[in-house]
Amino acid sequence: MTTRRWQLAHGRHLDLGGKSVIVGILNVTPDSFSDGGLFVAPEQAVAQAHRMMEEGASVIDVGGESTRPGASAVTADEEQARVLPVIEALARLGEALISVDTYREDTARLAVAAGAHIVNDVWGLQREAGIARVAAETGAGLVIMHTGRDRQKLPDVIEDQFFFLRKSLEIARRSGVADDHIVLDPGFGFAKETAEENLDLMARFSELDALGFPLMAGTSRKRFIGTVTGRDASARGAGTAATSVILRLKGAQLFRVHDVAINMDALAIADAMLARDVPGS
Repeated sequence: MTTRRWQLAHGRHLDLGGKSVIVGILNVTPDSFSDGGLFVAPEQAVAQAHRMMEEGASVIDVGGESTRPGASAVTADEEQARVLPVIEALARLGEALISVDTYREDTARLAVAAGAHIVNDVWGLQREAGIARVAAETGAGLVIMHTGRDRQKLPDVIEDQFFFLRKSLEIARRSGVADDHIVLDPGFGFAKETAEENLDLMARFSELDALGFPLMAGTSRKRFIGTVTGRDASARGAGTAATSVILRLKGAQLFRVHDVAINMDALAIADAMLARDVPGS
């Protein structure tokens, strides 16, 4: 299997391809859809980051504003007050790679200065394009996510991915972001309103290889998993792990999850299968 090096801020990198990479979700918010309020205090957040690292997470993704449908917007100052102390504390420990989940240029810049290695933008650079300049100037890794929010989507799920993400990639390149700093995320659940649309995106996930970038999957505890399994958000770990395995076999390299241990185990099996490379299989 081909390995690609993802270049990150502060002289760090991640090698992607041979082994699945877990990105642990750390929401320092009072209102996220499945874990809101659990890790608001910095000491709670750092303790949860340690738990996820011990279970196998390579990256901790820190977010200060809920992105669930209908969530209340927060100011940049409020977002920064939530995420920066946690990022600074994790950076002092020097163990984890740190990602900041934000669409704001100012928050991204401050987060990288505080020690973050990666910027994860759920609006794909199309809300505040300046976030791409932050990545270019700091050398941060950049996750560009697809969303269908606030626009008319194309009817074909993959055509809409190409339409949106190619525009995002054009913004990144105009800003000077090198290709080896970029990972793409197809944005499961972000204006993919039905279980069928998300399942279609999973079924056709390998078509996204045509974009030529490493892919991150973010299905964790999403509503479509609940629709299929009948489980509440906090009980969707096994369902999430099943989607992780499917998406790994279809080409995903990174997996953004709440429940690290069960996904680590599931993906270890998927990685072992991919490593077999048995002729005729």
